[in-house]
Amino acid sequence: MKICVYAISKNEEKFVARWVNSMKEADEIFVLDTGSTDNTVEELKKFNVNVTVKKIDPWRFDVARNESLKLVPEDADVCVCTDLDEVFEEGWRKKLETVWNQNTTRARYNYNWSFDENGKPAVNFYIEKMHIRNGYQWTHPVHEVLTYKGEEHTITIPNITLNHYPDASKSRSNYLPLLELSVKEDPEDDRNMHYLGREYMYYKKWNEAIDTLIKHLNLKRATWKDERAASMRFIARSYTALERFEEARMWLDKAIEEAPYLRDAYIERALLEYQLENWKLIEEYCRKALEIKTHQKSYINEPFSWNHTVYDLLSLSYYYQGNYEKALESINQAIELCPNDERLLNNKKLIETQI
Repeated sequence: MKICVYAISKNEEKFVARWVNSMKEADEIFVLDTGSTDNTVEELKKFNVNVTVKKIDPWRFDVARNESLKLVPEDADVCVCTDLDEVFEEGWRKKLETVWNQNTTRARYNYNWSFDENGKPAVNFYIEKMHIRNGYQWTHPVHEVLTYKGEEHTITIPNITLNHYPDASKSRSNYLPLLELSVKEDPEDDRNMHYLGREYMYYKKWNEAIDTLIKHLNLKRATWKDERAASMRFIARSYTALERFEEARMWLDKAIEEAPYLRDAYIERALLEYQLENWKLIEEYCRKALEIKTHQKSYINEPFSWNHTVYDLLSLSYYYQGNYEKALESINQAIELCPNDERLLNNKKLIETQI
């Protein structure tokens, strides 16, 4: 098989050596640099990467991705799209070759989007950026996706893992206008409407977030329950920020009803009740969350739903209800998952003084 990696870059010289080392299992590596002012291009060439420089104006991620895909030779069997802040775990090529067959058009694999303070995956889901050379095209100005002309045959390779180590100093300020453009271009696209509402929430544009997320829920194509529940949770967060707590509760209840198999809305309800000091309700929603044992491998899942947070909340709930033994048991479970958290350790000491 001929396997080619392709990527776009801009001012990422500090990532080049690490990235190339993890991509070198491919036969060839192609990069479209979109205007670096540092030594990214020189560093890539030092490692014999095929580099082309082209400015994309006006900027769109889909256009840049498609231009980078054009660099890949037509005789490539598999194209692998990555970014320079991503790293494959060793042996990915052999795992790909083992399961890829003549009917395969695309593969999904394990993606660790972020890590917690202990180096454990915090947000983990499948991505699908391995594909055949022809028939695929990137669409949407931001949060771009691969679309295929024809019938797809996708395989899952869970033992291939790509890790993401983003540059926190890099600005993402162009995401909001690009999302607004994306929704303008395709107002019926449920995914981008959801993303736009979420982006308004990130910018603390609470009313715009609420309005946009409700639009998402009313779209005909908005049928994925996980994403619908997330829109409901984000509406609730916006109402919480506006101190309209009953409306926040109502939307969290809707999120639970929409996707009762996800922990996220239960934990968010517990967090809301913590803000309002309703200790018994915190216990109730944390217990319901813990009944859910299956982690859905989706970008929708919140890190706080599967880390120490639920036990942290439970310990506080038990403490303020006077159940110090249960509080100690819960804080120990939280510390087991997050052993270096000073606040948790201090809370444990405080609980122990009551026993």
